[in-house]
Parts: sequence; C-alpha cells; structure tokens
Amino acid sequence: MKKQNQEASLDYYIPRFRELNPSEAAERTNLAFDHESSRFILNALGHVLYAEWPEFKLIPADSESCPEPLYSFPAQVLTMRILLTGVYAPSGGSFKAYRELPWGELYDKNFSGRCIKRFAYGFGFKLDKFVKAAEKLGGEKLTLGDAAFDFPFFGGITSRFILWVPDDEFPPSAQILFTDNSVVMYNAEDLAVVGDVIITSLRYVEKLI
Repeated sequence: MKKQNQEASLDYYIPRFRELNPSEAAERTNLAFDHESSRFILNALGHVLYAEWPEFKLIPADSESCPEPLYSFPAQVLTMRILLTGVYAPSGGSFKAYRELPWGELYDKNFSGRCIKRFAYGFGFKLDKFVKAAEKLGGEKLTLGDAAFDFPFFGGITSRFILWVPDDEFPPSAQILFTDNSVVMYNAEDLAVVGDVIITSLRYVEKLI
C-alpha cells in the first residue's frame, strides 16, 4: 500500500513539475534557480541539495555527508509541492506550535504521534546523542528544556526542537515549533513532513556517531 501511495504521488506531481515555469517558481519561493544547470538550489539542515528541472530529481551536493532522509521519497514530494505552490514570506521572529497554526487543531493529534512523541521517545533517553546529532546537522543550540536546537529548512523557515528527559514522575516529552512564516510556504501535511524528515535525519546521523 505504501509503495502504491508513493507511486500515486509521483504520478500526480511529476507532470505538473515538468510544466513549471522555473523563473516564476524561483521568484515566488525565493529559492535560487541556476539556468545553466537547470536546477533549483536548496538548503536544509546545513546541506545543499539540487532539484533538477524539468525531469525532477533531488540530489545532494555532497552525497557522502548529506543524510539520506533529506533526499528520500518524502523529501522529494515535499520539494515538488513547495516549488509548485509555496510562497516565500519573511519571518516575523515568532515561533508557533503546530496546534496554533490555522489548521493545527484539526491535525494536531496526527502531528503529535507522527513527530512530537516520536522525537520525545526516540531521544528522551539519550540526550547526549540528540545533542551530538543536532550539532552535526548544523542546528543552533538554545537554552530551552533539557536540550533544544533550531534547524533551518528550505523556504526560509526554521523548526525548533525542544526536549525534556524523563524523571521519576514524568516520561520524556518534547515540543516542535515553527517560525510564523511556515504557513505561507507550507500546508499542514508539508509541515508534518518537515518534522518527520528532520527526526529521521537526526536518527540517521545518530547511528553514525
């Protein structure tokens, strides 16, 4: 079923991506487009990726150092979606929880299970591994919770990951916030994919430490 869903997504987006006007998309999303190589240039978690056009392909500039989740199937669909429909807006500097976003209450339960709980239980018992993996991914360290980092993602947004370790009374907990401009570039599913890709990248890097 998962493979069928993936194939359906590709069948839907790839023809539309071929018809994309790259100059218009670059101006709309504030993402660079290199006309000579015919590819968009994106930055995520400290890594450069190229989205080739018109025949879509998402490839890292440095395949040896770039975590595979950043150019995995979910990241590929996400990239096509924002290039097709995303609109850049500068951040006002504030961060919001997923449930505070316009459609947040409707999808918050799904996001909590898919991202927040996965992050909390994936790293709540190994704080040092989270810190090392976050630093490896170019995260900006913050003095929040027991450990927290800001992660830049393409489209000019930032995701804030905050972790609290368990104690005798409470299990591990976490929060994931997004800059206020996220809702202009991304929709509800897109932001869930951003959270998912960052967590998967953290776990990928953790295994290499």
